[in-house]
Amino acid sequence: MTDLIVLPSPCLVVLIGPAGSGKSTWAAAHFAAGQVISSDALRAMAGDGEHDMSASKDAFSLVEQIVRLRLGRRLTAVVDSLHLEADQRERWRAIATEHQIPCVAIVMATPVPEIRTRNKARPRRVPDGVHTAQLRKWPDVVAAVRGEPFGAVHEVLSPRADDGGTTADGASPPHLPQSLSTGGKQPGGPAGRVVLSPSSLVTTNEHTKATESSACAPRPDAASLRFGLQVPRYTWTGGPAEIAPRLRDIALAAEAAGFDQLWVMDHFRQIPMMGRAWDDMLESYTTLGYLAGVTSTIRLGTMVTGVTYRNIAHLAKIVATLDVVSNGRAMCGLGTAWFKQEHEAYGWPFPTVKERYDILRDALDLLPMMWGPGMPRFDGRTITVPETMCYPRPLQAKIPILVGGSGEKTTLRIVAKYADACNLFGEADAVRRKIEVLHRHCADFGRDPADIEVTQLSTVMVGDSHEAVARWVESNKPRQMSAERFARSINAGTVEQHVGRVQALADIGVNRVIVSLADLDDSQAIERFTPVITAVQLPENR
Repeated sequence: MTDLIVLPSPCLVVLIGPAGSGKSTWAAAHFAAGQVISSDALRAMAGDGEHDMSASKDAFSLVEQIVRLRLGRRLTAVVDSLHLEADQRERWRAIATEHQIPCVAIVMATPVPEIRTRNKARPRRVPDGVHTAQLRKWPDVVAAVRGEPFGAVHEVLSPRADDGGTTADGASPPHLPQSLSTGGKQPGGPAGRVVLSPSSLVTTNEHTKATESSACAPRPDAASLRFGLQVPRYTWTGGPAEIAPRLRDIALAAEAAGFDQLWVMDHFRQIPMMGRAWDDMLESYTTLGYLAGVTSTIRLGTMVTGVTYRNIAHLAKIVATLDVVSNGRAMCGLGTAWFKQEHEAYGWPFPTVKERYDILRDALDLLPMMWGPGMPRFDGRTITVPETMCYPRPLQAKIPILVGGSGEKTTLRIVAKYADACNLFGEADAVRRKIEVLHRHCADFGRDPADIEVTQLSTVMVGDSHEAVARWVESNKPRQMSAERFARSINAGTVEQHVGRVQALADIGVNRVIVSLADLDDSQAIERFTPVITAVQLPENR
């Protein structure tokens, strides 16, 4: 047993142990009160006190109802009951599976003599005959749990009353410090501490014994993984006057760190998931032209260009110009555009979904013609270009085109037919499914899937330690959001956790991980992410 337990967020935690083993004490020391659902507490609410056994059926019904509500909201739930029976544990695993949330077992490893002592010290102890029966079957319960299909099994100790962990009646003393990582209380001594970390950053394995692997040696299948950086916001300290120098510093730091792509969003006002409509937002291609002048090797593009914002032939000219002034470093990201309010604010039409897909297909047909030899006429679904003329031509023989979006029926089929790269959302399981769909579409068109680069975009935050991550999350979370939910929304974790995450993505076929750093307004954010790149890539690939 170690001092650190890293649990996936969200998860269902099942406490297992006989009466007096310290389950409630341990839970109170590590989790916020709202996360712990106690059968005793609910028995007191449903009946005449926590020892009113006639209220047990109602109490357990309430426990399950509350657990289901929390899991449905993707909130961690900790079930505090004996759980000495296999069917009880199996029931919780089934409910967790139903909600697609990991189920973790916490087995109390308190020595049997200590358990007896604690029970006897209780104001109202469990009768000796009942308690002896629990302790007699306890070794078999532990052995059974170790073989059951929990996401992880952690064996822990609960602090005693005389080491500062609890008072004699099992309540936590008021002086215990608060744990920023969990929103609960942090004990000392053998109880260690618990960190709730986004599920994408935690690998749970059967029979885990309260430990987290810190190994970050790259696997061969991850060595060729590449990294891109997206800059989605420009609201930084100092206001508009600081945007240009700050953006330059970010681009140079990204180039030095090993990022080989730099992306900006193609929006004209900030999008809701990134900030307020009136937050600073730069025009994308003007910004890329500036970045072309201050960098030398990193490739530049939009994630992704909305095809409704510009005449497609004009877009071809813009991208070709970017390629020339960047010495052949332009990329072309394309998407159907989705932000209706932005169109309305600028007086642009917002076509139907079908019409926007038609424009996208026209763009994928027209752009290579504009950048290629000759100047033939183009008659598309939505646009006619009498002369596909664009001088100077791009310096690249082929500007790579990335299509954003994960729609399985239409978007990924368009990717399979036209694109050089795709951009997918979600973690390994979701991305794996999307890649499988993409490969089926490629087979329909007789195209080699290896010709299409698979990229994955997500927001991340990297800290030097679990404590550093917890402090940052607590200081920066929105007022109306819990630390647990906020950490999950930005994939907040340590270098070791992020190395494992990107290796998992590489394992299922992702070629490039593109990150939006949640703490990019901190000048050290790129430096903190750099070890993830260097740990994954072998020296000859950096």
